[in-house]
Amino acid sequence: MATLLFETLTDAPSLPGLTFRGFVGESDYPKMLAVIEASKHADNVERTDSLEDVQRNYSHLTNCDPYTDMLFAEMNGEVIGYNRVWWEKQNDKTLLYNMVGFLHPNFRRRGIGTFMLQRAETRLRQIAATHAPGEKFCQAWANGSEQGLQALLESQGFQPARYFIEMIRDINEPLPEAPMPAGLEVRPVTEAHYRPIFEAANEAFRDHWGHIERNFEEEFPHWLEDPDFNPALWKVAWDGDQIAGMVQNFVSAAENAEYNRKRGYTEGISVRRPWRKLGLARALLVQSIAMFREMGMEETALGVDAENLSGALKLYQGVGYQEVKRNMSYRKPLD
Repeated sequence: MATLLFETLTDAPSLPGLTFRGFVGESDYPKMLAVIEASKHADNVERTDSLEDVQRNYSHLTNCDPYTDMLFAEMNGEVIGYNRVWWEKQNDKTLLYNMVGFLHPNFRRRGIGTFMLQRAETRLRQIAATHAPGEKFCQAWANGSEQGLQALLESQGFQPARYFIEMIRDINEPLPEAPMPAGLEVRPVTEAHYRPIFEAANEAFRDHWGHIERNFEEEFPHWLEDPDFNPALWKVAWDGDQIAGMVQNFVSAAENAEYNRKRGYTEGISVRRPWRKLGLARALLVQSIAMFREMGMEETALGVDAENLSGALKLYQGVGYQEVKRNMSYRKPLD
């Protein structure tokens, strides 16, 4: 597919050697990875990415054509930054026009990031113009430690719409009593359970802010290819033939190796409406922590919406999790 060419953009920063171009294909993946690596160290963002991760993610893009929806910045022919845009529809019909980007720290504060963000917004407005009228927002994510990105977004009219808290728990802290509600039991996950689990989680998360309906046929291949996919670690509670709730635990071996730690993630915590307020999430969470302790982990971690209406933050604090970082989802109304 032909690549969009951006070398002669008249509103680009006038810097010797600086050019812009579109996506050219898989040969860009290692260049993108190099920019991610440089950015994360400068911004104190903990993440672990491999070339295989990039390839996998870009083989499952939704509402995004990288050949028209990406912009690359080069300095003397070397990639120094890139961004990508895509769109989604929330359950409440709100349309979200998302952007994500990275710029090598050696080339910041020269107007490049501002230009690239503005170009991303322009592209998103083009996409939005093809959709029916309704509530529409540009959206971007910023980690709490990405102060430069936060300042850039706010300079362009974005404001924090929601805060999300990263929490950690020492595995050796005493566990509270958390009995399973009567009539419910945890069963080992089999392949036959994958779809019911996916659909039960999708249903439970419909009450959460910003929920996007997920499709099993579209999402499952990506789910299955994730190197951290390990259903043997999941705690799924059943009430007869109905799934009541779950914790989709996982361990990132690559991340643990990079940061020299032993961490298990107690994520994907959800309870369907008929089984809420019974202590089920607490019971499954405590079982998960105990499992990770037996596995030799030293800590568990999770993320939570700071304004979660189900009381999740209080629940996690009640079993010993402590806040370590606060991240933001930024939004800007599209008029």
